[in-house]
Amino acid sequence: MKKVLLSIAGVVILLVAGVGFFLYQQYQQFLLTPVFKNLPVVLDIEKGSHYSDFVAMVHDQGGYGSEMNWKIMARFNDLGGAIKSGEFEIAEAMTPRELITYIDDYRVKTYSITIVEGHTWEQIKKQFLNSPLKQVLVDIKDSELKNRLGIQTGNLEGQFLPETYQYTKDDVDFDVLQRAHQDLNEALLTAWENRDPSLTLKSPYELLILASIIEKETAEPSERNIISGVFHRRLQKGMKLQTDPTVIYGVGSAYAGDITSAHLKTDTPYNTYTRTGLPPTPIAMASGASIVAAAHPNQGKELYFVANNKGGHTFSETYEQHQKAVAAYLRGE
Repeated sequence: MKKVLLSIAGVVILLVAGVGFFLYQQYQQFLLTPVFKNLPVVLDIEKGSHYSDFVAMVHDQGGYGSEMNWKIMARFNDLGGAIKSGEFEIAEAMTPRELITYIDDYRVKTYSITIVEGHTWEQIKKQFLNSPLKQVLVDIKDSELKNRLGIQTGNLEGQFLPETYQYTKDDVDFDVLQRAHQDLNEALLTAWENRDPSLTLKSPYELLILASIIEKETAEPSERNIISGVFHRRLQKGMKLQTDPTVIYGVGSAYAGDITSAHLKTDTPYNTYTRTGLPPTPIAMASGASIVAAAHPNQGKELYFVANNKGGHTFSETYEQHQKAVAAYLRGE
């Protein structure tokens, strides 16, 4: 009888050992096998989710691995509690441990929105309202947004640095605009602190206003400092800036694509043909390059410029030279 019991015990031990070895092999295979075969896969983990919710989501997306193996991994790696929330795009093969590390490193899916240099606040606002971003702007007035951003001078025009901004599914439009405004302040402060000592501008805000005019006047990087020099010299001499973009901004919807003599004669706070000095606010979003150009004008003698039919401008020191350049432009030369 004793021999029989010993034999049975031996068989049970062998069976347990066999099952244990089989489960061990299964678990090792689980650890080495990519979770998803069909990629990409997006895991949208809600706030407050736990590890078990994550495993259920993996299975819903056709992911590999038995619930038991996921539980064993959790036990060995202390993963049974809350898991980071967010939208995670899995675009390459990952083992279970690699997937957990990916989420733990908060590699969330990002989107992008670009604030384009030269665009006005109205254009930017429309762009944000039509974006996938969660909306705050739709419920607040510009004056409230200005207060939330801590803007003390002027309005929202020119207050956001043109760049491409990344955001996640949970970000709201205000989050991105706040970053863009902070970036603008940093770029403006740096330019102001390193400005040419000969500048007669009185504040960083005046620098921003001038930068926005430079932005609208040229798309040619090599011309920015030259145009900056023209405007600075005009301001120093008390001459009117006489720049069309400010007139266009001032007449608003009355501008239909062609500037007319009536526009030039329409007196608005932005008409630099009827008023001296800078307009009261920026007229568009100025790029970092235009802000730097406004702070470092070319030291030449040019006081005039006109388009040259080649994508750039002809610069002149005297009015007589300028008249000849205008005539050449009108002839299409």
